[in-house]
Amino acid sequence: MIKIENLKKQFGDTIACDIPSFQINNGDILGLVGNNGAGKTTLFRMLLDLLKADEGSVEYVFAAPSPSAMPDGSPSGINPVDSEAWKQHVGAYIDEGFLIDFLTPEEYFSFLGKVSGMTQQQVDERLQDFERFSGGEIFGQKKLIRNLSAGNKMKVGIISALLRKPEIVILDEPFNFLDPTSQLVLKHLLTDYQRQTGATILISSHNLQHTVDISTRIALLEHGVVIRDLPNSEGSARTELEAYFGAE
Repeated sequence: MIKIENLKKQFGDTIACDIPSFQINNGDILGLVGNNGAGKTTLFRMLLDLLKADEGSVEYVFAAPSPSAMPDGSPSGINPVDSEAWKQHVGAYIDEGFLIDFLTPEEYFSFLGKVSGMTQQQVDERLQDFERFSGGEIFGQKKLIRNLSAGNKMKVGIISALLRKPEIVILDEPFNFLDPTSQLVLKHLLTDYQRQTGATILISSHNLQHTVDISTRIALLEHGVVIRDLPNSEGSARTELEAYFGAE
């Protein structure tokens, strides 16, 4: 679960985020949508403690035991500004800055596994789950990440976010640069992952169709403000979103 309270960020005269109160529940697949400048990436960066908020707070409450658990074992919140304990529960990919691009994908995944306490055998077994998504273009190519195409760098980033089976997954524009086949595979990959693990998944995307297809809930942002919080059972948010974005 993620709790947001009075979260504000401003760049000069531009309000990038102004969210009085918002909660992302356990098991949600939350699609974050909005036009350029709506504040989607700014929000994600504050959730990941990559950008300091002007005001307010973010709180992670994890189902898994954590160092912040109460004496009776029940979970308590972690503010990412105050502790790094949340990092073992969260997988994220925002942009190429998350990658170590002088490594091959295999070296990068091994490094991530090692710092996360995984054995090489566990890493290798986990990577088998991404064979279809890799499309034969990631593994065994002996290419440095820096020499991969933009689409394949995106695949490496997404795989890295899911590698440790985190409880919360945050992906910024994950459909960008992917070919149509890879986009469809990614939709199945994310929905299957949520179904198998019960994870909470947050994605931002300009691809309205894919976002509606996989999200259980959609937050519509405008100038840093959540102006709609839409349930999306069976794609029920599609009509309202299409009307907002001028498709009707």
